[in-house]
Amino acid sequence: MVTKQIKELEATKAKIVTLEKSIARRIKRELSSLHRNYGFASLGEFVKALKGASGSNGRKAKPAKAAGKAKRRKRAVITEDTRASVKKLVEAGKTGSQIAKSLGISLPSVQNIKKTLGLVKARA
Repeated sequence: MVTKQIKELEATKAKIVTLEKSIARRIKRELSSLHRNYGFASLGEFVKALKGASGSNGRKAKPAKAAGKAKRRKRAVITEDTRASVKKLVEAGKTGSQIAKSLGISLPSVQNIKKTLGLVKARA
């Protein structure tokens, strides 16, 4: 019984390989005639039109950033003026994220400044 299933599996794998090759040939054929479907005389003209439509103007496109990798920010320089501004904004009732955005510093920096200034409520 197991050998029969193994043979079926091998036959299915062979069928998958055949289908993959067939699909690859069909894609290649469709892509090679794509320029004609859109009224272009040559593939080169079609590629040039695509580049123009994408806004690349013949320049190499920058590779897309990997998901989850954000551009690193420069470290903010925390001055006494920054600390005074944070204190003033906290007293005005602004939230930490609002303060961070308005001063151009990170939320953890705001939290650290508030902690240093004693503006954080003690936990119960």
